[in-house]
Amino acid sequence: MPGVTPARRLRVAIRGAVQGVGFRPFVYRLALRHDLRGWVVNDAQGVFIEVESDDVALTAFLAALELERPARAFIQSLESTWLDPVGFHGFEIRHSESRGAISALVLPDIALCDDCRAEILDPTNRRHRYAFTNCTNCGPRFTIIDALPYDRASTTMRGFAMCQACEAEYRDPLDRRFHAQPNACPDCGPHVELWRPDGSIIATHERALLDAAAAIRDGAIVAVKGLGGFHLFVDATNADAVARLRSRKHREEKPLALMLASIDDAEALCTVSPIERRLLLSPEAPIVLIDRRETAPVSADGSSIGAGAPLAANLAPIAANVAPSSRTLGVMLAATPLHVLLLGEVGRPVVATSGNLSEEPICIDEREAIGRLGAIADLLLVHDRPITRHVDDAIVRVIAGRETMIRRARGYAPLPLPIAGADRVLAVGAHQKNAVAVAVGGNVFVSQHIGDLATEPAHAAFRGVIASFEKLYETTPTIVACDLHPDYLSTHHAAGLGLPVVGVQHHHAHVLSCMADNDLDGPVLGIAWDGTGYGTDGTIWGGEFLLVPRRDAPDASTFERVAHLRTFRLPGGDASVREPRRTALGLLHELHGDALFDDRTHADLAPLVALDARERGLIAAMLRRGVNAPTTSSAGRLFDAIASIAGIRQRCGYEGQAAIELESAIIATEDAYPIGLIDHGTKQIVDWGPMIQAIVDDVRGDVAAGIIAARAHNALVESMVAVARHVGCERIALSGGCFQNRYLAERATRRLDDEGFEVYRHQRVPPNDGGIALGQVAAVVRRQG
Repeated sequence: MPGVTPARRLRVAIRGAVQGVGFRPFVYRLALRHDLRGWVVNDAQGVFIEVESDDVALTAFLAALELERPARAFIQSLESTWLDPVGFHGFEIRHSESRGAISALVLPDIALCDDCRAEILDPTNRRHRYAFTNCTNCGPRFTIIDALPYDRASTTMRGFAMCQACEAEYRDPLDRRFHAQPNACPDCGPHVELWRPDGSIIATHERALLDAAAAIRDGAIVAVKGLGGFHLFVDATNADAVARLRSRKHREEKPLALMLASIDDAEALCTVSPIERRLLLSPEAPIVLIDRRETAPVSADGSSIGAGAPLAANLAPIAANVAPSSRTLGVMLAATPLHVLLLGEVGRPVVATSGNLSEEPICIDEREAIGRLGAIADLLLVHDRPITRHVDDAIVRVIAGRETMIRRARGYAPLPLPIAGADRVLAVGAHQKNAVAVAVGGNVFVSQHIGDLATEPAHAAFRGVIASFEKLYETTPTIVACDLHPDYLSTHHAAGLGLPVVGVQHHHAHVLSCMADNDLDGPVLGIAWDGTGYGTDGTIWGGEFLLVPRRDAPDASTFERVAHLRTFRLPGGDASVREPRRTALGLLHELHGDALFDDRTHADLAPLVALDARERGLIAAMLRRGVNAPTTSSAGRLFDAIASIAGIRQRCGYEGQAAIELESAIIATEDAYPIGLIDHGTKQIVDWGPMIQAIVDDVRGDVAAGIIAARAHNALVESMVAVARHVGCERIALSGGCFQNRYLAERATRRLDDEGFEVYRHQRVPPNDGGIALGQVAAVVRRQG
């Protein structure tokens, strides 16, 4: 009929993080607004829509899908097709389907939203003080899901039948709890209980929470079951309680994380930048490493403020043994209803550290916690919502104005990173800070942090995460990538799978990881600096400059080692990691030979003073004979040695302590020590010899350790610039654990940028070994061509 606009049908396929974020009710409301007829449905691949109307309305609807999408939604692809109408009546949300290969994305767990926070604090609301309140905009996702599509029957909430009121919310497309799979209330959902270490019940529901808070105020250690596992909570203002926690957990010196009730509390203790503030308040709610306020009191005796006193007003004295010798505090805000309520009752900052023994994965089951945490915790605050998989707190640090991932976990995993052509690949990662990855249809799903594979519980968790990912994404890998190190448990696991195995050199994986993180093709000069990595020559690498070609180059699967740090020996091998004094003597022996021990002119050096005569004799014998003293080019060990020579640290209580304290000691200066660059065949050697001799001279001249630290960092950055100039590659990728060092990373970025290079750093995976699996997948794709 003339004047009537003909109807059209629009079919839309949306893939990405579009399940569990309220996407279907968003589509429903959008369709009603534009007076469209049709349907929307979830399936294992994403969200699918068919709608009918005139071209104007359909075009407006299509534009709004992307512009107005829910805040937590992430659209990877949106495909639209225009078709003839079929005569839909009304608009409906259809039941989820499970047909086809899985490509929908599992969302990470999301911190408590403002609407739900208001409800649990509102005495008139039916969810007042309910510790498991959530909606489509917040709450558990990754830690409760067993399979896709994301429906209640596929989560650990399937055992909780919704009451009539919750069911009505769940079925109403206009309610913010429409298809919120963990939806529950005090009448039908999970609840908390307070247990003794033997599992006997002390209290339930509200009484359990109040008694747990009182126990924390009284100095008790309370194991608290949260979203992705247990935390160990203790009053952060009570030095005795913190000391007991350290003793029982076997974590003598490593800084402990703080959980605070509000952003005001964080700003009272730390100098919080706008980016750090955004991170603390973000839906990811990570631990953020932030500089302490110089005026923030740190109590040596752990004296505490009164219960319920406002932290921001009182500047509560954090006990000195929470983060000894650290300029930063690891701070997170209470991110679940349970933690918000508990922190509100405790009324002061708490230490919230992973519920495990050192070197073990975080505990997720309350019955298992009796055995694993019963000897640490005085009480256990548990709940009856099962956790599918362990997920630690993520850790980030702002470096050069941008967040840098230190530990990728809650809030971030398992969102994927794209690598074109990556499919049916399993990457088993490294030995330390392990994370694994599976590639499915061009998406690389990097797992949550697993940890160091030093114990059988950690190895069991590693195997469990692999099995969980393969089940969740319904994939069977056809190839497996691993580190070259022959003794890694991950390498042994790869060899036992019966699949083709691709061994990837550790630092090559670091550089490829940074390239994938930035969607970057070669050629790239990768500067990969860390503590330990097995080299292709059988030595320990760690101060590497690798030239990586384009992906379409004939030699795309290889790299050229164009430069590295001058090598030295590590007397005692792994013992040197724990004792920087050993590393320092290996370094000094490389310079002075046996005269280091025979000539009394060196007797005043701090690493020699720190050893008795017997120890000096043993180390001297190792270095003279080259026995149990492997050769390394490690930048991480070089930083340790400098810390030892400068008198900062001779023994380490945790990994990287010497290098961390060297960075913390820095007193800003533009001065730099001399450092050499020596041609050695087709590569260059960065000669730290002149720098070390200058450091020794400064130590003897009573120059402040902080000035020595700054000059050493500056010199090593200048060595990066010198190598980059020599190689002449425009793009530089910085990777490896050394680039968690904010001073080093920021100065390197600035100096290389000043020289006209394009500098790339990690964004979504850590520069440390937590990003290795991503690089291993990239190596497989390059090999496949």
